[in-house]
Amino acid sequence: MKNITVIGAGTMGNGIAHTFAQKGFNVSLVDISQEALDRGLGTISKNLDRMIAREKITEADKQDTLNNITTYTDLKEGVQQADLVVEAATENVDLKLKIFGQMDEFAPADCILASNTSSISITQLGAATSRPEKVIGMHFMNPVPIMKLVEIIRGYSTSDEVTKSIMDMSIQLGKTPTEVNDYPGFVANRILMPMINEAIETLYNGVAGVQEIDTVMKLGMAHPMGPLQLADFIGLDVCLSILEVMYDGFKNPKYAPCPLLVNMVMAGKKGVKSGEGFYDYSESKKAEKVSSSFA
Repeated sequence: MKNITVIGAGTMGNGIAHTFAQKGFNVSLVDISQEALDRGLGTISKNLDRMIAREKITEADKQDTLNNITTYTDLKEGVQQADLVVEAATENVDLKLKIFGQMDEFAPADCILASNTSSISITQLGAATSRPEKVIGMHFMNPVPIMKLVEIIRGYSTSDEVTKSIMDMSIQLGKTPTEVNDYPGFVANRILMPMINEAIETLYNGVAGVQEIDTVMKLGMAHPMGPLQLADFIGLDVCLSILEVMYDGFKNPKYAPCPLLVNMVMAGKKGVKSGEGFYDYSESKKAEKVSSSFA
């Protein structure tokens, strides 16, 4: 496999495109607008500059990586030569089902269709295509160029051959692939999101403040960042979406989103991306100042 198409130029999509391009793959990056594509390329360029500053790569490596990426606003055109398509659109099941139908229609018959979904059923996405045996999950972690893990999720019909191919390709990317089965939240978010949700419940119930909760988990459990800071980093809207998928899938109240999380997302307080969540990011992207709502 040499030709890779990535659908979506947002945080995860541009990171996935960056990672493949840096390893010498031909990458087609697809989004609905040129503006979104330009933002994605800008982020890739800045991230490559950081790697140059740390002497991880050279200026020539940066140019080679950028030269390996071609952008498209037309999905049909962007997938026509693909050996693998990785969908990295918003975590919305209806949108993903629509995209998978289009990918199936326009991509070559032998092309593998993958999703970077963090919670949505690979079996369901595969059922929207005529090639469910070639549909698989590739759940990269954020930031993609740095984080080593890729959750490889087998749908009900995913073939052994496709699974091995994607496991091998992940190793080529310098990642550590871990195979898991297709249940809501897979492994990473099935464990992580209830922890984040419980941290929000702890705040909601007045047990402790934002910084106190994060400090306990950082210093007591050796987590690199506290769960509320991590939720802001992931995006509170994304956390809510994943919890809703898990709650719907398992019908277990332990996955029900905390009312505080629901209200914050409705109010547009989505974390770093909106400038405010549990922390205030108006002056710094670091979680240094607690939001006035919780101060």
